[in-house]
Amino acid sequence: MKRVLVNEPACMGCHLCEVHCQLQHSRSRDLLKAFKKESPKPTPRLRIEVRKPVFFSLRCQQCTEPSCVSACLTGALSRNPETGVVTTDEDRCIGCWTCILACPYGSIRQDALKHKPVKCDLCQGAETPACVLNCPNEALTCEEVTAKVLVR
Repeated sequence: MKRVLVNEPACMGCHLCEVHCQLQHSRSRDLLKAFKKESPKPTPRLRIEVRKPVFFSLRCQQCTEPSCVSACLTGALSRNPETGVVTTDEDRCIGCWTCILACPYGSIRQDALKHKPVKCDLCQGAETPACVLNCPNEALTCEEVTAKVLVR
């Protein structure tokens, strides 16, 4: 299973991972259009936690036994047994936010305009997530891990 791992001492809190996540999940995939013309603006699937002097990227951990999937009232959240990626079926989601309450990492965000949860999907379809590709300090890596290795 692939996971994005964070090297906390290398993170400088620049927020470029958030910007590139938003860009990757925008309709246009064009930097200027995504941030200046798209409405609603794309929601990043991660956030930077600032606890000076430490900064780190917080995102879905793609848990082996995700509590968000168990808590989902409609079955809109599911975990792919092959890739380990937890995904949301927006057509089934009713926007009850139970998944947000159940996530022990606080990594599921509200897209208030769509009334749907958003979370890291490891940029499905891309070889490497956009946040990892665009981290200037290489604080983020995408690595194959075993189920027991969740934190660096």
